[in-house]
Amino acid sequence: MAANKSAMVIEDEDHISYLVNFLLQKEGFSVSLARDGEKAKSMIDIITPPRLVILDIKLPFYDGYELLKHIRSKPDWKDVPVLMLTAKAQKTDIIRAMDIGANDYLVKPFQPLELLARINKMVTNHT
Repeated sequence: MAANKSAMVIEDEDHISYLVNFLLQKEGFSVSLARDGEKAKSMIDIITPPRLVILDIKLPFYDGYELLKHIRSKPDWKDVPVLMLTAKAQKTDIIRAMDIGANDYLVKPFQPLELLARINKMVTNHT
């Protein structure tokens, strides 16, 4: 995979998407943002795979699990690190996401520095 500094954020809550976008840009990433599952699915079908994806579970149209399955079904996207960032904190939610192919899982509310640490680890481990 190319060592690009692009990220895709799939998040429907304005304040969360703003914060994640800000943190990623501060780290030198260019960010593509999708605010619902339908937009995300169409973007996944046409854009160059990013360096990482940050994905919420509760989204309009398609949920994060469906999008994660879609990402993992695409040959160019199958190795893109995906961090689930969601309010769903049940062990069953975490296990389901990891079984589908998530690389990491962080529950909202989150600490920005923890998110950055997880992002940096994912990007370092998948170069």
